[in-house]
Amino acid sequence: MNLQGRPREEPEVNLTSLIDVVLLLLVFFMVSTSFVREADLTVKLPQASAEAETVVEDTERLVLVVTANGEYRVNDRDLVNTRAETLREAIRKTVGEDRDLPVVLRADGRASHQSVVTAMDVLGRMGFDRISIATVNEQDGS
Repeated sequence: MNLQGRPREEPEVNLTSLIDVVLLLLVFFMVSTSFVREADLTVKLPQASAEAETVVEDTERLVLVVTANGEYRVNDRDLVNTRAETLREAIRKTVGEDRDLPVVLRADGRASHQSVVTAMDVLGRMGFDRISIATVNEQDGS
């Protein structure tokens, strides 16, 4: 009588077909993806209603204006170009190191969304966290 057992075979999973399918899916998605940059979207910005609370502060603040052409104005001073670096430098020269200063962002209703987002991004990266977006009342236009 032979008491030696046969060596036990360990089950193994063949991953070759799974890897093939994953690579085919990867190639499919890479080929079918479009890399077209979308143009600016026309978005009508919201206006404040008459019930909106009006806050008037007598404290010092930074006023950042985005014009319809996407140009920036920092405390009524026009900037030479619309680059984020220029905006960052103008803000730094205006307020110094004071990051607790309240910021009022006034964007023209026809300004591109990208210009407003760029301004908010620059302010956020500089450490400003008290950012208000100014709106226009529908009734009196102010």
